[in-house]
Amino acid sequence: MTTGPFLYDDDPAPLHTGTPRPARGPLLWIFGGTAAFAVLMVVLMVLVKGSGEEQAREVAGVFLAALAEDDTETAHALLCQEERARLSPGEVAGAYLGAGPAEIGPTREDDAARLVTVQWADGTVSELRVVGEDGPRVCGRWLAD
Repeated sequence: MTTGPFLYDDDPAPLHTGTPRPARGPLLWIFGGTAAFAVLMVVLMVLVKGSGEEQAREVAGVFLAALAEDDTETAHALLCQEERARLSPGEVAGAYLGAGPAEIGPTREDDAARLVTVQWADGTVSELRVVGEDGPRVCGRWLAD
């Protein structure tokens, strides 16, 4: 304790007079706000970019449209790394184009990829394998059953 002459007759008043209580309110607001923000970002990402199925159909459509317009550079850029290493831009059309114009059909999931059904003008049906690799990328084509 401090002794000595005081300006007032009373001893100095304690700074904290009440019993301490935990400050949970600000922590709950911070963690609750962070969780709400994370959920909001996930919902917005799906709304802005679309679902995985929509993205797969879109990249398949752009890929086939680029090949139909003889834009092999764009089509080559939409291939996965494995296919870009295997094919040069000039070889993409020969490996992926069917007879006549194509119509994009339904998609289905297969392991870590989506298979996009493509109906060609001659009636042939094939599937494009779309994988997630820095965005959706086309990574193979084969005839459907």
